[in-house]
Amino acid sequence: MEPRDVDPTDKRVLERNYDYAQKNVRLLSMWYDCEPERMVELLADRDIELSGNDWRRFGAYYRSIRRRSRR
Repeated sequence: MEPRDVDPTDKRVLERNYDYAQKNVRLLSMWYDCEPERMVELLADRDIELSGNDWRRFGAYYRSIRRRSRR
């Protein structure tokens, strides 16, 4: 049996990994080996809501990405 290729940026996979990372953008960005800002962009583009703590840290940036993606 061959392993299935999984897209780590797929909404369901990303959402599940965000849960596994205890809804922590900084931790998730370490797993994905990217900057936290990039992680926020991925979450915003896939309409995955931030946790309360992440919202306080990245909410303004998240909101700007969501506005940009609606255009």
